[in-house]
Amino acid sequence: MAAKNIMFQGTASTVGKSIIATAFCRIFKQDGYKVAPFKSQNMALNSYITLDGGEMGRAQVVQAEASGLEPSVDMNPILIKPQSDCSAQIIIKGKVYKNMSAICYDEYKPTLLNIVMQSYNKLSSDNDIIVIEGAGSPAEINLKERDIVNMGIANQVDAPVILIGDIDKGGVFASIYGTIMLLDEIERKRVKGIIINKFRGDVEILKPGLKMLENLVNVPVLGVVPYFSLSIDDEDSVTERFNRSSLNNTKEINIGVIKLPYMSNFTDFAPLENQKHVNLFYFDKKIDFKPDLVIIPGSKNTISDLKFIRNEGIEDWLKYYYKSGGVIMGICGGYQMLGQKIFDPDKIESNLIEVDGLGLLDITTRFLSNKVTTRVNAEVLNLENTILHDLSNTRIEGYEIHMGISKPIGTVKPFIKINSRLGKESEEIDGYMSLGGRIFGTYIHGIFDTPEFLMNILNVLKINKGSKNILTEIFDYKSFKESQYDKLARIVRNSVDIDKIYDIIFTDIIKKS
Repeated sequence: MAAKNIMFQGTASTVGKSIIATAFCRIFKQDGYKVAPFKSQNMALNSYITLDGGEMGRAQVVQAEASGLEPSVDMNPILIKPQSDCSAQIIIKGKVYKNMSAICYDEYKPTLLNIVMQSYNKLSSDNDIIVIEGAGSPAEINLKERDIVNMGIANQVDAPVILIGDIDKGGVFASIYGTIMLLDEIERKRVKGIIINKFRGDVEILKPGLKMLENLVNVPVLGVVPYFSLSIDDEDSVTERFNRSSLNNTKEINIGVIKLPYMSNFTDFAPLENQKHVNLFYFDKKIDFKPDLVIIPGSKNTISDLKFIRNEGIEDWLKYYYKSGGVIMGICGGYQMLGQKIFDPDKIESNLIEVDGLGLLDITTRFLSNKVTTRVNAEVLNLENTILHDLSNTRIEGYEIHMGISKPIGTVKPFIKINSRLGKESEEIDGYMSLGGRIFGTYIHGIFDTPEFLMNILNVLKINKGSKNILTEIFDYKSFKESQYDKLARIVRNSVDIDKIYDIIFTDIIKKS
């Protein structure tokens, strides 16, 4: 029997579709239903690798966690990873298809509908409810003809639609009214309710406007969700976390992450953000203070972001920081940038065949056409006689997403050994470090999710600055995430008409108690 469904669309990007969909995944799970998330097409630089090596958008991973499910590429069959303003890498069912311009992809979209429906039907056959998330706005009239992510998919799966508006941006009544009026008559009939998101203030003051809006669009407002702050992964880089931009003298450890234009997988740093003694901040200009650690994060366009570091004067600052005793870590693209040279013979990222790296680590990187997408189990090697010695033999779980291979060319030491990839034994070296250990890099994303590694790297930083306050246990981030999903569900459940939501979904089924 096919699952019931409900779809959350928004008046624009970043109005809160992902987080509201996540909330309802958790609510339905709490109420005893088997629920799965679905977003046919997602554009994001933040991605994840499934157990079988498929790449998918991080938002649906979060929604899967809230649903109590292992993430699957069927939850996000089409992933678009921008590489420039006009081109992107297209990933279909977890595997790279090709790079395409925006115009070429728009023309190609209709051919993807069968793939999208195969994924949806698979989820539908295994679950009670499918929570569907739209993208951008359904009123993007220039894109409606080939739409496969908003009303196009709602029509295909016969989904009722809840429209979300962000009142924090201002103009929420106009945005909701304008969105609904730009829909055609059949599409308007699909919109069964409205949710106002990110409200600050007294809802009594808002109520007259809600009533007027209902009369104008003939659609009920199902609830007003207050503005809140929870530690739940964001979908893309439009996030408040990047407002953290300076030293915090009340925290024992200060870690700076370079905010790259094409930064990917910034969720790598969520476990650090939630340690009470750590101040994690982001910077995109050279700074006038010295953090305990600087991280160059992953990038969807390593060469372009390397140019950014150079043009903004951050390269010279990094070299000064290192000479003054600083510690630098590179992850994936950031690791590649640390080296002497980057070779791109097939012009995968740019028209440049060769570029100089930052020259801080004796490695070179060559971009390859094949993309590595794999889950790994790994182990830090013996790092005696380096500042990283307390990391020795630490076991790690994570994932790799990259299109290049890095090799040593001089005085560096191996950093990590891969023990298995997708369950198959391996003896490969991942990452290298300077002889003293103050510069090191890895291709492994999610490395801070491993509690032992996180505790040990923080102790390395403590010892390096002379602290004797050594950690013996670490904040349980996994349990904390579960509590955050429950808090999210409680906030949304208390803010909307849940009975009406169930009526919209199950017009012919009695709600489970």
